[in-house]
Formats: sequence, C-alpha cells, structure tokens
Amino acid sequence: MSASKGNLGIDPAVGGSTLQILRLDPSWQHACLVLDQTALDGLWTADQWRRELDDTRRLCIGLVDSETLIGVACGWLVADELHITAVAVDPASRRSGYGGLLLQALLQRARRVGAVHATLEVASDNVAALALYARNGFRTAGTRSGYYSDGRDALIQWCRIPPPTSPTSD
Repeated sequence: MSASKGNLGIDPAVGGSTLQILRLDPSWQHACLVLDQTALDGLWTADQWRRELDDTRRLCIGLVDSETLIGVACGWLVADELHITAVAVDPASRRSGYGGLLLQALLQRARRVGAVHATLEVASDNVAALALYARNGFRTAGTRSGYYSDGRDALIQWCRIPPPTSPTSD
C-alpha cells in the first residue's frame, strides 16, 4: 500500500500537509475495514470492502495522510448516475472539512466518467451528514421508512453534478 499509488491529482489545499486523495485499490482493504469500524460502526464486512475495491464500476477514493487512511468516499456508477454508498472520516479528524473534500472529489471523478446525477441515502437524524450534503447541492427526494436495521428512516437525496468549471482569462 503506497500513498503515492493512484494519486488523483486533487490537491487537498492544506498548507504544508502530506494529505493526498487517492483512488483506493484492493491493497487498501484492511485500512478501509479499520476505518469502517471506527467511523461507521462496522457497516461493511471485509468481503463487502473487497468487492467495493475490486469492481471497476465502483469509485472508491481515500484521503490519506502519509500511509494512514483518514477518510473514504465510495459510489457505484449506473448509467449516468453515481449512487454514493459511503462517505466516512475518522472521528479524530472530523470537523476539518475532510468529508466535503472527499465528497467533492468523488463527484468530480464521477463527472469525468460520465455521471450527471448523484443519489444517496442518509439517516434522517444524521444532522452532520445532512448539512454536508445540503452544502454540496443535495436535496431530499423521498423517504425510505425503516430503512436501517435499527428502524430509522433514510432520506433519499439527489443532486445534479455540475460540469467542470472552465478557467476564465482576465
């Protein structure tokens, strides 16, 4: 597992930082599983992470500091739509803008490969995630009642992925 492997060329814009946004491959499976346990309370199994990292129709990027995975954003491409499956940041690194950075990088990457819309489900009581998604253009389109195993509802959210902005000359 090398932090330079798969660098997407997206600068996290943190002065003097060793942060990189990388495309994650199967060599990151263990790190993803560890982060999942810490940040998502064990949402996915090792086998689910292997599939996420192996399948070419899935996008999975990570925010890495040196060799340490501190956040992930993953999604599946279906026609011209990105279905976001996970956005997670290590609890020790939250409230640093990393979730938004990862979400924006995932949306940019999806746009480059043809996605024009994105969708996701989010727990209706997850205030921090709802604020993150709203800041990034997501709007609630419906509700999945009792979606989560603990009985909580999920909000279905959608956004149009904006085309890349072209540089303007002065």
